Amino acid sequence: QVQLVESGGGSVQSGGSLRLSCAVSGYNSSNYCMGWFRQVPGEDQKGVADIDKDGHTKYADSVKGRFTISVDNKNTLSLQMNSLKPEDTDTYYCAIEPTACDLNVVAYVDFGHWGQGTQVTVSS
Repeated sequence: QVQLVESGGGSVQSGGSLRLSCAVSGYNSSNYCMGWFRQVPGEDQKGVADIDKDGHTKYADSVKGRFTISVDNKNTLSLQMNSLKPEDTDTYYCAIEPTACDLNVVAYVDFGHWGQGTQVTVSS
């Protein structure tokens, strides 16, 4: 059974940094698209960043130059969040699927495995 567990969320002031981690277990495919999403209750999820097995990455325009997605080892997906803004406040989720990432749209994959979410709060 595939499990994803996020950690690293918290509260910071504007301009601060956080590093989110997503520990993946029970995943046996060498192929993957992994992504980070954000969601405010009552709204649709929004793709933040994705990465494929070859290390290709994509980012939402709102986070380019500030966030960095990486796979630190086979089992941990990370999102380094720098220069945080109040509008980055949200619950962040990680996801994985044994498929290629969409070439053009961030995290535009029918992900079947999700983490439980971690809250990021940025105060002004």
